[in-house]
Amino acid sequence: MDLRQIVVRLVHPSEKQTYQSLMAQYHYLGALPKISETLWYVACWHDQWVALLSFSASALKCSVRDSWIGWSMHNRYDRLKLIVNNSRFLILPDWHRPNLGSRVLSLCSRRLNADWQEAFGHSVVLLETFVDSQRFSGTVYKAANWIYVGDTKGYRRIRNGYSASVGTPKKVFLMPLQADAGAFLCQPVLPSLYQTGGSKMMLTAQQMESLPSFFSEITDPRRSQGRRHRLSTVLGIATAACLCGMRGYRAISDWAQSLGTAARRRFGCRYENRQYIVPSEYIIRDILVRVDPVELDRALQRWNQIYAKQDESLAIDGKTMRNALDEQGYQAHIMSVVGHQTKHCYAQKKSEPYPLLMMKVSNAPMKSI
Repeated sequence: MDLRQIVVRLVHPSEKQTYQSLMAQYHYLGALPKISETLWYVACWHDQWVALLSFSASALKCSVRDSWIGWSMHNRYDRLKLIVNNSRFLILPDWHRPNLGSRVLSLCSRRLNADWQEAFGHSVVLLETFVDSQRFSGTVYKAANWIYVGDTKGYRRIRNGYSASVGTPKKVFLMPLQADAGAFLCQPVLPSLYQTGGSKMMLTAQQMESLPSFFSEITDPRRSQGRRHRLSTVLGIATAACLCGMRGYRAISDWAQSLGTAARRRFGCRYENRQYIVPSEYIIRDILVRVDPVELDRALQRWNQIYAKQDESLAIDGKTMRNALDEQGYQAHIMSVVGHQTKHCYAQKKSEPYPLLMMKVSNAPMKSI
């Protein structure tokens, strides 16, 4: 068998049922459905299927992987999509040949970045996989130049967090798709090709508990009758949802509904009938539309001063608001101070008309303008 004749390609839509059937029949973990960003590959020799592979979302947490990269919690949550997990690798029966596995892995590694860009609109920096040490030693990954970085602790992810009991630790292998992948993932700002969405972060329990307190002094625009949720709770949840990447009232509401019991308690949600109730989309929208924007901005600035990641430089950006005219007929202008590294907006102010201004202030202290 000439390994140079092996070809790796994406599974066609018409072949998905066959692919899943073979995975379910021959892989010890069974078939894996396509969830979020996932690509399926088949390795062929003269049009005969010899191996199947699945690449999907990376693990949310993996201490040995994260230590190898050296990134912060904020960067990890914001850039997990730049890591792809080889979630399934199956060499079909009767096709176990020397060096076949490493050849197939190498061919996949060469084309996966381009395929990922075409399918999902962003590049990939690093591949990962987890090998059950009770079944395999990871020889095929070592032969394909994947890097063994250590073992997991044996906990597995379940619906409400992680399992309480320790299972079998897995060997963790990484395959950088570019030089200095770890240092690249730790950069303050990534090139646009590697940006997978708006700035977002993962909140700690302490941050969830503290958020509502920053809004406790904001004037409540609602009448006192019929208030079912504290203003600070609604604003805290809305802010947390935006920090975690949600955009729009529906997305914020869906994020709130997905909160577990512990998170709802930390935000100070109303307790009724032995459960914590989160505000509805209507309530979130009504409050965000009516609350004083100046008071809200000041509260957010106070939170930023304590918890936001430090910026090495700031940008002052001015924009003209369409169809927003003052009493003299001039268009309104908004000046904003934005961090280059974090993309956080430190301050905004409506100003008199003047040309667009963009300037960079290196190592400048944060100032209200």
